[in-house]
Amino acid sequence: MNREQPAHVLRAAARITGDSDIVVLGSQSILGTYGESELPVEALLSMDADLAFRSAPDEQKSDEVDGSIGESSPFHEMNAYYAQGVSITTATLPTGWELRLVGYHPADAEPSRAMRLERHDLVIAKLVAGREKDFDFTTALLRARLVDADTLVRRAGELEQPGAVINRVRSSIARCVKAADTS
Repeated sequence: MNREQPAHVLRAAARITGDSDIVVLGSQSILGTYGESELPVEALLSMDADLAFRSAPDEQKSDEVDGSIGESSPFHEMNAYYAQGVSITTATLPTGWELRLVGYHPADAEPSRAMRLERHDLVIAKLVAGREKDFDFTTALLRARLVDADTLVRRAGELEQPGAVINRVRSSIARCVKAADTS
């Protein structure tokens, strides 16, 4: 996705649900920090934006988004990108993530008043998920020096998860650092 596409998705989601308080949880969060020209290609591959609504823990609004502008919808077919309505609890995030949320208010996203994950919190959530595409995303951001490995290790320690999960995330960070250094 490029910067305009998430703005389009946010605008549509806010209008569909009547709720402008949206949190961008997935990889599209990074587009609020960096423009597409600053990002490695691996950070731009996702064609969906994971959107959660803080005021709707029952996921009703997320379901409305999925039904209207989600995968395989006419919106998706027309634009080649889409929104995925998710719950705030979809991502496993370090303690204090809410305090680090960053505003994401491009003018063309009105009436949305979205927030996005801080870049290191985003990477930790992706490493908890542990998919190969998440390792590629993290490695690319490390290689481009857009995230800091020491901050990632600290944030991994702030996960409210069993020690085995924290250790797995820290091992993943080391794997990605090594891959970033050798490429």
